[in-house]
Amino acid sequence: MIVWIDGALVPLDEARVSPLDHGLVVGDGVFETLRVYGGVPFAWRRHYERLAYSAAGLGLTVPPSSALRAAADAVLHANEAADARLRVTITGGPSPPGSQRDTAVAPTVFLVAAPLQAPAAVAAVVVTPWTRNERGACAGLKTISYAENVRALAWAEARGAHEALFCNTRGEVCEATGSNIFVVRDGVATTPPADAGCLLGVTRNLLLELGPHRGVAVEERPVSNDDLIRADEAFLTSTIREVQPIGTIDGRRCGAAPGPVTRELAAAFRALVARDLDP
Repeated sequence: MIVWIDGALVPLDEARVSPLDHGLVVGDGVFETLRVYGGVPFAWRRHYERLAYSAAGLGLTVPPSSALRAAADAVLHANEAADARLRVTITGGPSPPGSQRDTAVAPTVFLVAAPLQAPAAVAAVVVTPWTRNERGACAGLKTISYAENVRALAWAEARGAHEALFCNTRGEVCEATGSNIFVVRDGVATTPPADAGCLLGVTRNLLLELGPHRGVAVEERPVSNDDLIRADEAFLTSTIREVQPIGTIDGRRCGAAPGPVTRELAAAFRALVARDLDP
């Protein structure tokens, strides 16, 4: 594997990040994961805009979109990666140990292209015993501080599930460890709004735009645990999962999997990918 780090392509086993890098020491950094179709990163503009938004939330600077895109194309070409997952990571760079960032140093920037791992055709989901803080400093930012997600996903997998759902401090459904959730009731697909504390996924946002054009009502509003129980169908969305039907939640069957609304939105997303790789 060839990776791109701080302006150069290097073999993975030669790539180096300082032991004092703020991303490694305190989780000070942001990232984006993009799905690559036919050698082209999907929805580059939207992912870059979210990367810049997350970075601004942490007080980090990001390279221009054109420079990062050139790095992305270089690493994809070097790895002959036609269909892959591309990760772009930016950290605070080397700093003295502790929370204070050395603002005089440049951020660390690296890109990695990795093979895709196909998600399950139908997901089993569990609700975690831990909460998301919808009022936290990093709410809605895609930071590299993923320890909570790692712990929750391991907890879910130990229970035979593929993904874990978080509720927020108000008891509303928020998001999963690496995906957004939609619940469908009476033909309406509903996903938690930004003030629930969730990360606004690129695939999530595209479905909110695509739904009306396919005759599907899609809306943002608070989702309760009762909504999960009463759902006619439900699905997860993410860059890698695309649109993934949910079969069970906490071991209870979750309506049809996939149901008609899930199938329609999945078809709409596939059609979008086929006609426009940077919507």
